[in-house]
Amino acid sequence: MTPTHPRPLSPHLTIWKWGPGMLVSILHRVTGSGLTVAGLGLLTWWLAALSGGEESYARFSSVIGYAPAGIPLAIIVLVALTWAFWQHFFSGLRHLVLDTGAGYELKVNRFWAIMTIALSIFATAVTWFILLGVGR
Repeated sequence: MTPTHPRPLSPHLTIWKWGPGMLVSILHRVTGSGLTVAGLGLLTWWLAALSGGEESYARFSSVIGYAPAGIPLAIIVLVALTWAFWQHFFSGLRHLVLDTGAGYELKVNRFWAIMTIALSIFATAVTWFILLGVGR
């Protein structure tokens, strides 16, 4: 049996105005996927290098950048993974608060969405400041 009138269509991307809340929600999914794929790949490589002996671990360390002949691209990937971790972490905290029913007011939601991005950048900078031992 065919309905006599068409069903309403769900709103699509052309209807919605982009905002920080949407960006943070999408970033949460992207960073979670990125951490899963790239982070687990890097962790697996590190564990394999550890079990492979000194030569294997020295090769891993030189590629990652902890040795003098480190590849800058690897450092960029590590910084990106660090940012992805902090972005996913702060976004997860934001979603946890939203799950309690708080923070849905437009101004509050926008503020915490922007703070999620700002805090992730700040935490990444602090993390690498500590890791590189700057200021010692």
